[in-house]
Amino acid sequence: MQYELTFLTARWSTRVRAATGIAALLLASWLAPASAAEQVQVTEPYIELRTGPGRGYPIFYVAERNEWIEIKLRHTDWFLVRTERGKEGWVHREQLETTLTQIGTKAKFRDVLLDDYLRRRLELGSAWGHFKSEPMLKAWLSYNVTSTLAVEATVGQVQGVFSGTDLWHLNLLAEPWPDWRLEPFFGIGFGKLNNIPNASLIGATTSDAKLADATVGVQYHLGARFIARLDYTQYVAYISDSRIDQYRAITIGLGFFF
Repeated sequence: MQYELTFLTARWSTRVRAATGIAALLLASWLAPASAAEQVQVTEPYIELRTGPGRGYPIFYVAERNEWIEIKLRHTDWFLVRTERGKEGWVHREQLETTLTQIGTKAKFRDVLLDDYLRRRLELGSAWGHFKSEPMLKAWLSYNVTSTLAVEATVGQVQGVFSGTDLWHLNLLAEPWPDWRLEPFFGIGFGKLNNIPNASLIGATTSDAKLADATVGVQYHLGARFIARLDYTQYVAYISDSRIDQYRAITIGLGFFF
């Protein structure tokens, strides 16, 4: 009995020491200092420091050429910096882009509007164009899973001379170059097509068909949260076991992301 108690006590003591060690490591990691802030060197005759992140705030200090400044944080296109003499103030991105990094290369700071575009998750838009030779309207909603991959749902309507067509499809889009302002994309998907003939046609019946599609296009970041988009889509409609129809559509539209 005493042996079993001693064995259990030893096991419990070992587990407590292990848990204490893990907790200590986690605490040390949590308390570890952050990595060194980025530093750049002034190359222009001077850089102006303002009391706040905006041109309406007064200039209170000027950092001179060859002086090193430390970048602490960013707010829109304004950066909070600290000079060698301990002065802290706000500098606009345009001025910081004239500085040099610690390895002697020109400092680059991406436009905050481009950052918003690259971080977008939801995108909503509508477009107008032609389905075959008939007018088409469509709307889309997409979700960016990653910066280069999106899932998109589209609904469209075609008003022809002899019939009207409603369709929907779900696509997987690839965007290989997400940081390009004029960005190409490619996609494949599936959906459904419903063709409704005009009531004046005798003997015509409504038809449903499974749909597959492949699309290619480009979108252009207009600025703020707006994009322009042009796409070309090839549709394949499986009308029946013995009939397959193909359609081509080209549309141009405007989207909004958030």
